[in-house]
Amino acid sequence: MAISETHFNFPKQKSFYKGKVRDVYNIDDKYLVMVVSDRISAFDVVLPKPIPYKGQVLNQIASSFLSATKDIVPNWVLDVPHPNVTIGKVCEPFKVEMVIRGYLAGSAWRAYKNGIREICGVRLPEGLKENQKLDYPVITPTTKATVGHDEDISREEIISQNIVSEKDYSALEKFTQNIFQRGTEMAAERGLILVDTKYEFGKIGDDIYLIDEIHTPDSSRYFYAEGYEERLKNNESQKQLSKEFVREWLMENNFQGKEGQTIPEMTDDIINSISERYIELYEHIMGKKFIKADEAGNEKVMKDAIEASLRKIDEY
Repeated sequence: MAISETHFNFPKQKSFYKGKVRDVYNIDDKYLVMVVSDRISAFDVVLPKPIPYKGQVLNQIASSFLSATKDIVPNWVLDVPHPNVTIGKVCEPFKVEMVIRGYLAGSAWRAYKNGIREICGVRLPEGLKENQKLDYPVITPTTKATVGHDEDISREEIISQNIVSEKDYSALEKFTQNIFQRGTEMAAERGLILVDTKYEFGKIGDDIYLIDEIHTPDSSRYFYAEGYEERLKNNESQKQLSKEFVREWLMENNFQGKEGQTIPEMTDDIINSISERYIELYEHIMGKKFIKADEAGNEKVMKDAIEASLRKIDEY
């Protein structure tokens, strides 16, 4: 049973926020209950039908990578009481997303192909090919939009506009580079290349925390290492693990989230194929078989698990 949305009301609940793919419950301004639904978005648009097991895939990958990077920077997570749920600390989020790129791909390649050589204040050399490895990973931040599209922004603009202080931004850059390096090493162990990704951070007092998800196929792009060099040499598309295949399907059907465009029909075959691809992503990234949590969509099971966890965390 796919999880398209939830409608819980917990004791001490202060607010509820429905994001593109997550339902977020604020408990007493101390904890966030994040339900990772099976909704799917692309081009900043939520598609009309959910994808079975997608939320479980994302939540479990994120949980694993957050645990594997907590020696670099503390993170918001307190408990993962259900395959689709993470409970963590309330942080004050920075209003930027830290995008880091090790290769020229995706939107950066599309801009480069159109003659743009400076992205977010970062100058790129001439003569690069699509999917080519950059000399060093570059950080190309974006604003964090509440609604609509995130916008590219430079380090200098972030600091001069006082979106983030220079001291905090320098810390975010260092954390971003170190987490990306860890993710790159972990991907290599699975025969994968971590191409690019994004991180979000927040603060509690003066302390910085890593928040949201990391290194999932929704927030990251992976290539298969095997055959990478040969495909690059022959100007062939890379075999990749990311949500890009969903974007490509939409573009093939004339949809890029622009005004007047219509989302193509999501047939059962399309939905099942996307679900299967997400499970494939999980098994490659995690290096183990995906176990379908078929009871995950049962709202009572989910609510009971959340309330038991909150009681454990805070004598709730």
